[in-house]
Amino acid sequence: MSFPGSGLAKGLAVTLRTMTRKTVTAQYPDVQPELAPRTRGVIALLEENCTVCMLCARECPDWCIYIDSHKETLPAADPNARARTRNVLDRFAIDFSLCMYCGICIEVCPFDALFWSPEFEYAETDILELTHERDRLREWMWTVPAPPALDPAAEEPKEIATARKAAEKQAAAVAAADAAAAADQEGGSE
Repeated sequence: MSFPGSGLAKGLAVTLRTMTRKTVTAQYPDVQPELAPRTRGVIALLEENCTVCMLCARECPDWCIYIDSHKETLPAADPNARARTRNVLDRFAIDFSLCMYCGICIEVCPFDALFWSPEFEYAETDILELTHERDRLREWMWTVPAPPALDPAAEEPKEIATARKAAEKQAAAVAAADAAAAADQEGGSE
């Protein structure tokens, strides 16, 4: 049986115990938090790799990526060749007020133009200013951490093993052809 006021006494005991402990609250602006190595903050853009294929904008479930481009004709290097056209990026913007940070755009980019940056301090006072253009996305590119090192004990990928075997086979064929040519040359000179 409990006596009247025992719940109040237990609550006060918890409060007193908590008050006597050292606080563990980090004062955010003064003390930066320790983030995990591959933290998802914002999406950074490496403009040089962007070919304006529009895959990121098409696959985005929120439709928060805006891309504008134009075609530019490059003169032919050879007089008999035809001129080439290429897409030139005019605008690349992401509306972070709509973005749900799913990362689909980064995954579908075939040219590694989009990356996760651990930057998280990009708050704005006006929601209209959360649409960041390519110059701001470019600034965040330099905060992207390097990918983790490969595990030295890991098994060699099948693609690399196949390519290495094909290169070794081709090198052996070239060496055999050179040896046969050298033998023919020695046999013909005698």
